Amino acid sequence: MGRFYNLAMAEIEAVAAGGLRVGAVTYLNTVPLVRGLPELLPGARLSFDHPSRLADQLAAGELDVALAPSIELARHPRWSIVSTACIGCRGPVLSVKTLFRKPPAEVTSLALDEGSRTSAVLTQILLADRFGVRPQLQMLAVGASPLESTADAVLVIGDRAIRAADSGFVESWDLGEEWVRSTELPFVFATWAVRPGVDVSRLEPALDAARDQGCRELEAIADEQSVLMGLPRQLVLTYLRDNLNFYLDERERRGLELFFRRAAALKLIPEPFEPRFHDCHAER
Repeated sequence: MGRFYNLAMAEIEAVAAGGLRVGAVTYLNTVPLVRGLPELLPGARLSFDHPSRLADQLAAGELDVALAPSIELARHPRWSIVSTACIGCRGPVLSVKTLFRKPPAEVTSLALDEGSRTSAVLTQILLADRFGVRPQLQMLAVGASPLESTADAVLVIGDRAIRAADSGFVESWDLGEEWVRSTELPFVFATWAVRPGVDVSRLEPALDAARDQGCRELEAIADEQSVLMGLPRQLVLTYLRDNLNFYLDERERRGLELFFRRAAALKLIPEPFEPRFHDCHAER
């Protein structure tokens, strides 16, 4: 795990040095969002990493724009959302799971996927809202199997969540499904976030266009990724086409706002927060 499966090395090497520094997630769910992006943002430097690391790099000024965990917008309120492209869901998401060794109401320890920030908060919100549970937190290292953790519950995200077996666990939550069922709103795991002072005039149209191209080419992406990942083609296609949502619309914004309110109520972010959208979004 941890490899990025779609962008060919030749495409990465073709991105010229200099220009915007763009960070994308190293999971299958990001493939449709960067389809053709080197051609749409000529001169940009495109790199890939886990969501948590991208957030840290953006905060450190090592990136100009990143596909950042949505919770990080509340922790860095000067960041802006710069595209209507996102990683979200309107039902089961498949790639974000909490696996339980004990019934959820009895959980006292929770291991969090090191790559996660948003899902780490989401699983805590769901446990607190449903059962009043506030477990002790542990870390599950990138590359480690959920079976290696002794915690009562284990959060896994991304490609390894797709592959994660439920054997050895008494219950499994798909966090997208659990959120939508309890709120009747979509969930947004990551957005394109830009730090202050970055010229975004090329960014929004390029990021939106890359998403649109990727969504048109899901069949071809499934052909490629199923071979590279060793997964059934239909599983990959269903995941990309039916489980994921790549459009940040009005109901997604409402879901984000509710997520931030619940996180603030549990002191998982400093205070209630409304995401900042770049001015071009306000004109729509």
